Amino acid sequence: MSIDYSEKLAAMREGGLILNEAIRKAADSILPGISTEELNAIAEDCIRQAGALPAFLGYKGYPKSACISINDEVVHGIPSDKRLIKNGDVVGIDLGVKYKGFYTDKAVTAGVGKIPDNALKLIDVTRRALEIGLEVCRNWQGRKISDISRAIQEYVEENKFSIVRDLSGHGIGKELHEDPRVPNFTSKKFPEVDLYEGVTLAIEPMVIAGDWKVKTLSDGWTIVSADGSPAAHFEDTIILTDKGCEILTR
Repeated sequence: MSIDYSEKLAAMREGGLILNEAIRKAADSILPGISTEELNAIAEDCIRQAGALPAFLGYKGYPKSACISINDEVVHGIPSDKRLIKNGDVVGIDLGVKYKGFYTDKAVTAGVGKIPDNALKLIDVTRRALEIGLEVCRNWQGRKISDISRAIQEYVEENKFSIVRDLSGHGIGKELHEDPRVPNFTSKKFPEVDLYEGVTLAIEPMVIAGDWKVKTLSDGWTIVSADGSPAAHFEDTIILTDKGCEILTR
């Protein structure tokens, strides 16, 4: 029997396109001298002009529309007009949209100017890890969340980087964060969850060049690598269909 997820799919397709355009505009503006607050404003303006809402603003008290994380900041960096982008920085932008009652979520990471070779490799490996997770989703029948987790973890560790273990991807739809959890590593503590038609997921490998351990800064939001190593983060929102996997945020 086919599953009727037409309302969700239509709204998340539209919202995903709005999100993709907002994050593209913000990412294209990552240049030396721009503040992270300016990048936040670019993304928020794009979302609002399209008739959508920034999903992160006010979420559990988060004060901005985008998370902009630099160098050793893994995720949840708070934009500030005092934080200026510099040559050599590794900058991650994580952004969410609420549109017609449904959420989408996306993240990208970019290097600014000339960055160290290991940081360049880190970005490439994290981007590729997302694609490897998505390949599992394209052939999801008979597979489980743990198959996504295993594929991402094995690729990252083969390349001598570390997967963050305190954060994970997630279900998404009527809420920004829903079940099932989508970890980027395997563990017996996670229940086995079957993949199924109609589920919408945010797949998001978070990778550190050094050790996987993280800590939260005094602002209560910014999560950094414990050893000060650079980090990268890529994310897309997808839906599993009878034909495979549709990426909603590209």
